[in-house]
Amino acid sequence: MDPRAKRRLGKSDLHVTVLGLGGAPLGDFYARLPEETALATVAAAYHRGIRLFDTAPLYGNGLSEHRFGHVLRHLPHDFVLCTKVGRHLLPEAPGKIDRSGFAGGLNMRCVVDYSYDGTMRAVDQCFQRLGIERIDVLHIHDVDVWTHGDAYEQRYREALAGAYRALHKLRAEGVVGAIGVGVNETAPLMRFAAHGDFDCFMLAGRYTLLEHGALDDLLPLCVEKGIGILTAGPYNSGILASGAVAGAKYNYKDAPPEIMDRVARIEAVCRRHDVKLPAAALQFPLGHPAVVAMVPGAVTPAEVERNIALMATPIPADLWAELKHEGLLRRDAPTPS
Repeated sequence: MDPRAKRRLGKSDLHVTVLGLGGAPLGDFYARLPEETALATVAAAYHRGIRLFDTAPLYGNGLSEHRFGHVLRHLPHDFVLCTKVGRHLLPEAPGKIDRSGFAGGLNMRCVVDYSYDGTMRAVDQCFQRLGIERIDVLHIHDVDVWTHGDAYEQRYREALAGAYRALHKLRAEGVVGAIGVGVNETAPLMRFAAHGDFDCFMLAGRYTLLEHGALDDLLPLCVEKGIGILTAGPYNSGILASGAVAGAKYNYKDAPPEIMDRVARIEAVCRRHDVKLPAAALQFPLGHPAVVAMVPGAVTPAEVERNIALMATPIPADLWAELKHEGLLRRDAPTPS
């Protein structure tokens, strides 16, 4: 699969490369990154033909946006740049900052706010951090149970009445080219698809070699409504990259025995076809007609090169067929050709 091949993003007029660059790691998610390494990673992705970049205010409390903007504003705007709303930032003393699991980032405090005014404020801040005159895609971020727990219903109502109304206006005025929602669960996306007019959704970790539930409802609905899916988290937080090794992570926790066993069986099939497990994980979701692009993260230029090589790895049809025969892949799952 050519990582530089382009697909249309849902109903919008935007076209994105099937391989993107996700910005969470560039916000010092796993570790504090040297600035020069982070900037070189963004530049390497662009110069190797990647034209889809995704970031958010949450990622390092604005640091990821700063880093993307620092590089991309000096380049021709022939790329698609996505960021997110639902949080705005306020200055904060370093010792009081909730870094939301990030190892570093800016000395800012994230304020969750899905109101209309809060969304407009967040968008203004995004433009300033990026230093770029155009944002192509805005996603409403993290309106899910994973993030908000018992407050999810309240946050959903706020987002529909506020953030969605703001993004709909910005799209109508031509400020952005497409609007969407970015979450870690399928159920909120089903609700947003029913209640709003969206071009795309970003779905992290819920349609992978290990998780196929989106085939039942979300993906068919997106095909019907012309909503393009950007997939992220292709490795389910680690195990589909590392394989079934001691300490392998699944959904940010140690993988349970049943997941370890399933991944080991998938690995065995991949070995029989001389294909690396991460290559199969990266490419599998792109077989579905609703899925437009895969957006994994990277923290070094070498990781960008690795993602490109994995995406370009030829995968024989017999591998997908064997996974289905062994009950490791649903028989109704479309696969890349």
